[in-house]
Amino acid sequence: MSILEISEEASLKVLSVRSEESDAEKLGLRVAISGVSGVEYSYDLAFVPLEEVSDEDISYEVGELTVIIPMASKEKLAGATLDIPKNADQGGLVIRNPNRPNPLGDLGELELSGDVPERIQQLLEQKVNPALASHGGFATLVGVEGSTAHVSMGGGCQGCAMSQATLTEGIRASILEAVPEIKDVIDVTDHSSGEQPFYS
Repeated sequence: MSILEISEEASLKVLSVRSEESDAEKLGLRVAISGVSGVEYSYDLAFVPLEEVSDEDISYEVGELTVIIPMASKEKLAGATLDIPKNADQGGLVIRNPNRPNPLGDLGELELSGDVPERIQQLLEQKVNPALASHGGFATLVGVEGSTAHVSMGGGCQGCAMSQATLTEGIRASILEAVPEIKDVIDVTDHSSGEQPFYS
């Protein structure tokens, strides 16, 4: 079962670099998520001795290369590809990852209670709005219809070009994760009437 795909060009490059190491054939490529940089994950790639692979790691073969993924990085790397840059002058390797970190951060331990609208309201008050406050913005629950939550954004978020990404990536992900009854989140903000504080 491969989590991270490796393109043929990237595989050749990795094997070429590994060949310069001593005991090269006893080394695997460990790829881990090391943190978050803006709206992307940051990565740590290293050659590690195969004998040091732990039970907590997932390892599999890609041609002559053993790829090692720590369990903590498994979900965030699923469907990603290790490749060479499209620009040949760039050098190095790139990871094309369809997964994105939640711009509002990890939900952590949240105690939500009550019906669906009450729990969404608590999530917005406890987690989402404190994160948006640094941008002078806030999100409000307009209503819930069936399994769809309608949310509007105000303050610095209204009319801000980044707000669409914040809503889809952050607020939507947070609500879907914290309130499983909700299957979709719709932004009902009238962004055209926002003051666009970042552009004035």
